[in-house]
Amino acid sequence: MTIHWCGTGLSSGPGLRRLLERKHAVTVWNRTVDKAREVVGDLSKDVRAYSLDALSAALKPGDIAISMLPADQHVAIAEACLDKTANFVSSSYIAPEMRALDDQFRAKKLVSVNEVGLDPGIDHLMAHDLVARYRASKAYHPDNVLSFTSYCGGVPKIPNLFRYKFSWAPVGVLKALRSPSRSLRNFQELKVARPWDAITSYDAPLPTPESFEVYPNRDSYPFMEDYRFDKSWKVKDFVRGTIRLNGWSKAWTPVFREIETLSGPEGDTRLAEMAAGFLKDNAYAAGEPDRVILFVSLKAERGGKPVYHETWAMDAWGDERGTAMGRLVSVPVSLAVESVIAGEFKSGVHGAPHDPKILSAWLGQVKSLAQYMERIDHVG
Repeated sequence: MTIHWCGTGLSSGPGLRRLLERKHAVTVWNRTVDKAREVVGDLSKDVRAYSLDALSAALKPGDIAISMLPADQHVAIAEACLDKTANFVSSSYIAPEMRALDDQFRAKKLVSVNEVGLDPGIDHLMAHDLVARYRASKAYHPDNVLSFTSYCGGVPKIPNLFRYKFSWAPVGVLKALRSPSRSLRNFQELKVARPWDAITSYDAPLPTPESFEVYPNRDSYPFMEDYRFDKSWKVKDFVRGTIRLNGWSKAWTPVFREIETLSGPEGDTRLAEMAAGFLKDNAYAAGEPDRVILFVSLKAERGGKPVYHETWAMDAWGDERGTAMGRLVSVPVSLAVESVIAGEFKSGVHGAPHDPKILSAWLGQVKSLAQYMERIDHVG
């Protein structure tokens, strides 16, 4: 069985190197072979120029293909896996086209494991853990009123005037600002056309108190089912969102104003131009630490008083092991690969696991990647 790791970009190195260091049989694929060799050349000579045709020709039954390429390429690789009776892993959200392959993966007794990076990924693990703990707690009651929040973001460890530095493709960051969101606030659906229309403050439960700016992203509603919220539960708030340094919205106001004016192919061209300029002016310097922060919280109230309230809080930054973003995106992917090898996933298309044993093992590994990670009990 061979692991085919496709893509050696900014968020791939640590997880890929972990698999190689653990002596798994890994073929490394990247569009630029020299760049891949910069990442793993000291550990592997099996580095190849990526193309879908070349990967498909190399796949054998029982192999695993990992796509760390742009999200629009995942489905084609998953389809190649089905054709060659191989398994698939990615860190990205499950697209409808990927979900549609579920029956085929089941029929061939194969797995497609997705949403096992940072966000989505580690945030899911924390949410699954909190919901399971709440269900098992003495505070559990069907009349409780629940509030759930999950905020994640990559921010500069050393703040700059722009209040942000790019640890992944700037075009992706800018395109995300054009996306609407849907969340639940105070028992009512909150639809937001642009993130800057719903920015609020968040006081983070860190050892040294710190406040941030947060906003909802994507569609939070489907994750109530994924996190195994009962349909009968009284849910007041349910928000999955992004976290930024204070001052981010003010620094980015000119960006927001221009993005509002862009549309169509010409708009995409302008986004690419903006991205190139931002990357030039706001990229991380060699050796400069990045920072990743993640807070996942579940609170239950009865009679207006909290009866259960726990938060997973994580703060990580770049160090001699590399960037925090790279560690926290790619190492969970490597854990998923090993779980596939161990037969811990049933056939079909999956997101991050719910199984308590896997959760405990993965969260333990993730904790070693961060400088601070604790599950905080606010009620006691």
